[in-house]
Amino acid sequence: MDQPVKGRCMKCKEQREMKDAQETVMKNGMKAVKGTCSVCGTKMFKILGKA
Repeated sequence: MDQPVKGRCMKCKEQREMKDAQETVMKNGMKAVKGTCSVCGTKMFKILGKA
């Protein structure tokens, strides 16, 4: 991804930037982004919507 993606980190309980973000398509056809928290390293997942 070209620009930083923000998502909610469940461990930090705050909006954080995703590191190593990769866009994927879920089984139901919706787009999502997977990555890790830039502060604590916890896995993050953000649903973007229909493709």
